[in-house]
Amino acid sequence: MKKKDRPSAVDSGPCGPSVDRRMSAKNTAFRAVERNGEAIAKVGDSIFYFAELGMQEIETSRLLVGVLRDIGYRVEEGISGFPTGFLASYGSGHPVIAVHVEYDALPSGSQTPGVVERRELAPGAPGHAEGHNTNPAVMVGAAYGIKEAIDRHRLSGTVKLFGSPAEEQLVSRSFFVRDGHFEGVDAALHVHIGDELSVVHGIRSSALISVEYEFFGKTAHAGNNPWTGISAADAAKLMDIGWDVLREHLPPTQRSHSVIKDGGVQPNVVPDYARIWWYFREASAKGAADLFRRARKMARGACLMTGATHRETVVAACWPNWDNRILAEVVQANIELVGMPRWSEEDQALARRVQKAAGLRETGLRTEVTPLMQARQAGGSCDSGDITYVVPHARIIFPANIAGTEAHHWSAGIAPATPIAHKGEVTGAKVLAGSMIDLMLEPRHLVGAKALFDKGLAEAGITYAPLLPPKTKPPVKLNREEMAKYRDRLKKHYLNAPIRFK
Repeated sequence: MKKKDRPSAVDSGPCGPSVDRRMSAKNTAFRAVERNGEAIAKVGDSIFYFAELGMQEIETSRLLVGVLRDIGYRVEEGISGFPTGFLASYGSGHPVIAVHVEYDALPSGSQTPGVVERRELAPGAPGHAEGHNTNPAVMVGAAYGIKEAIDRHRLSGTVKLFGSPAEEQLVSRSFFVRDGHFEGVDAALHVHIGDELSVVHGIRSSALISVEYEFFGKTAHAGNNPWTGISAADAAKLMDIGWDVLREHLPPTQRSHSVIKDGGVQPNVVPDYARIWWYFREASAKGAADLFRRARKMARGACLMTGATHRETVVAACWPNWDNRILAEVVQANIELVGMPRWSEEDQALARRVQKAAGLRETGLRTEVTPLMQARQAGGSCDSGDITYVVPHARIIFPANIAGTEAHHWSAGIAPATPIAHKGEVTGAKVLAGSMIDLMLEPRHLVGAKALFDKGLAEAGITYAPLLPPKTKPPVKLNREEMAKYRDRLKKHYLNAPIRFK
């Protein structure tokens, strides 16, 4: 995508005869969110203690579906074959505004909230070491606020909320797009935890293809007659070594990495089965596809060298994220309207203690909103990327964590079930609800966003096609065994608190 300056949206501030209705609707939504701050916090905290890995978010999905039905949403469970995915809808007609969030935890991320030193809730257990538990809390809070605004002010439009499993494995939303769930959607919004209140526009992530290679050989006694065996583990190792040799000749924008999931049982038995899991990332979808084609040759070469055979399984695939400037400007106007949370001295003190323990500057929590900026393309990926090439899109970062904490490290799990997160969740819900109201009541925003979207694709010569193969099925068994080790140990920490919005 060309990184040219995009045309600006018409100012999102007061204009025309609709301003009174728009601000009245926002005030209704904001009051509903503020009134239900405790319920919003219970949603996020409950999910924190479930600490469920991707594809195993059973308790999380059950809670969210139940709460959304209680507040009046129509909910379809199991969309695209994901047992823990769902689509909740409210309202009718156009515009159709989609919101999508993830809620999975990370392996070995268990941490007691509010405690600066390492203190696992259950030794070795998963935990929310990126704070994904807060994302659905924001979505549910905004869902209640926008419902109140739709009902009281007779707003025309449909809200679609997507529960998206297994973001850490980059799985579900590419399937949702492939299966047509975003057809007819006018704009899509994503909310994600951060340490600031911000939105950006442009390309901000890498494309990715996630692939497992299984190698099959023949067992033999490794001491007496290894020459009669065929080592599947050798094939996996040779593929890995071959790719490392190839790296010198790959573009610097590539990010490729692997783990050997199975490599044999014991040294004196030649392994007849091995499995290696790869992520192939590149700046563009075409670049990721090129890496994948090279990997196929590498797997075949490893088999030629060892006599093994192999099977290839695409687990997931996604495009880079590309955010629309006009939608970002709408969000930015609401960021500036809502403003940052009012942190207490206790909030700031916890933040400074966490920063001190990490050897960072003790700056505390941010107190000013972040200006609208052009995105920087990073090496990470998110399965929401495909959405951004079929509908104009923006992502809202809300302040529910501490500056300096590193995602995927246990310390990022200190704040997401504390008053810091609770205040950030309310702030994020108000920004999300306010942005949806602007899109419902000011059609010019959607017209401009769609024009800019079409222009961007045309200028870059992009015709979207999924990287995900058509017959790929969701990996429903992913993380099942790992989660089963810890679920009973985590149950004693469940809140089991009733959640009622009013």
